[in-house]
Formats: sequence, structure tokens, C-alpha cells
Amino acid sequence: MRILITAGPTREPIDTVRFVSNRSSGRLGVALSYAGADAGHEVTLLLGPVPVHTHVAKYCDLYRFETCAQLECLLGKHFPDCHLLIMAAAVADYRPTQQSGKLTRDGAMDLHLEPTPDLVAAVTSGKRLDQKVIAFALEQSEQLEARAMEKMRRKGVDAMVANPLQTMEADVIEPLWLTASGQRQEPGRMSKELFAHWLIDQGERLLT
Repeated sequence: MRILITAGPTREPIDTVRFVSNRSSGRLGVALSYAGADAGHEVTLLLGPVPVHTHVAKYCDLYRFETCAQLECLLGKHFPDCHLLIMAAAVADYRPTQQSGKLTRDGAMDLHLEPTPDLVAAVTSGKRLDQKVIAFALEQSEQLEARAMEKMRRKGVDAMVANPLQTMEADVIEPLWLTASGQRQEPGRMSKELFAHWLIDQGERLLT
């Protein structure tokens, strides 16, 4: 099986120094790429601007991105060749409408933002029958399942991993697994590395 994994944040430039981003560490995506390779699959990892050990490239094909536009291009290139896409990247929801040279600290500044493209929805709109897509939803605990279900339907993905906001930058994860076919599982609190192996198993089941 050929698995494509996206991980880490995007950085949307404000000027030559500053950017709009988020606190995603990319750790889960890196763990997923290792788990996929450990299970005998061919893995391609699209990784955002986070520190990464050089050994990652020993067990997967590694490509780096910074912006949503760069990730969009990489998805367009690599998605047609994969069987399973695990969209774990935390794409910024907004980006500046224009960039400038280095801004100076000279009074107030108005920052104009526009929504970034929905990369998951764009990918699923053209996926083949032999392809499956797993996406992630990071939400407040009290809205977690309802928002994840709504996103799964709207984006057209095959499965959704719903996580409470506390997951970001944490060492552990307490996910809710939902599928378009009606499955619902709560595997419990575990390390991100252990969850990565669990999720690869679920991906294999989706394809069979």
C-alpha cells in the first residue's frame, strides 16, 4: 500500500520576517510515517516547517512545505499515486491578502486576511474508488463529535480522527474515530507513537 501523510503547520507570510501559523508540532505525522513503514508500506511524508531528525528520510520519501499553496502543489503531485491519504497537517485557516517587505514598528497595523483553500475537500472531490482519505478535527471537547461528523460529511472523507484542543503539542492523544460508514471507536488515551500504529491498522481496514 502507498500511504501519503501530511504533517505539521503552515506558515503564511505577513512580511519577509513574520507569518501566520499555529502550534502544530508535526510529531503525530512523523510517528505515522514510521508506523506505516514499519508495517511494510511505501510512505511519502509531506512535512511543514518543524524540526525533524534526519533519520526520518531513511524510511519514507520526505518533502517539505511552508505555505498552504506549497502543500497544495505537493498534494496535486503525490495524491494520484497513493492508496491512503492521512491528512494530519494543520493548515492555517487564513492567510494575509498581500505580503510586504519587513514591517517596522510604527503605530497600529491593519492585517487583512483571506481564507485558505480547503485542501481536504479539494482532494476528495477527485479521489478514485481505490483511494481513501483520513482527516483530523481539532475541536473543543463539548463540540467534538458533532463538529467532526459535520466536517466528515462536508469534506467527503472516509474517516475522521476527532481530537480535543488539548492534543496539540501534548505527548498523548485521546482520539475519537469516526467513519463515513458509521463506525465509532474510542481507543482510549495513548501516546502519539502507539496511536500511529493503531491508525495505520484502521487505514488498512478502510482499504480492504
